[in-house]
Amino acid sequence: MKQPHTHLSHPRIATRLKRANGHLSSVISMIEDGRPCADIAQQLQAVEKAITNAKRELIFDHIDHCLEDARNETRTEGQSEMFKDIARYL
Repeated sequence: MKQPHTHLSHPRIATRLKRANGHLSSVISMIEDGRPCADIAQQLQAVEKAITNAKRELIFDHIDHCLEDARNETRTEGQSEMFKDIARYL
C-alpha cells in the first residue's frame, strides 16, 4: 500500500482553500441577490487569486520535497517523472 505524502504546507494550503471556498459561496450569494457585476467580478478575482496561490504553494512544496529526496539518494526515473507531472500545472 502506498504511503500518504506528508507535507508541512498542506494544512496551510487547506486553510487557504477553505477561505477561497467561503469567498466562492459569497460570490454565489451575490449573484443570487442581484449584486452589481463589478462587485461580483472583483470577488471572483479574489477567489481565483487565492486558488492560484494555493496551487503555486502546493507545487513548490512538491518540488522542494523532490529535490530533498534527490539530494538524499541517486535520482531515479520516477523522480524525473514526478517533476514532469507537477510542472505541467505551472
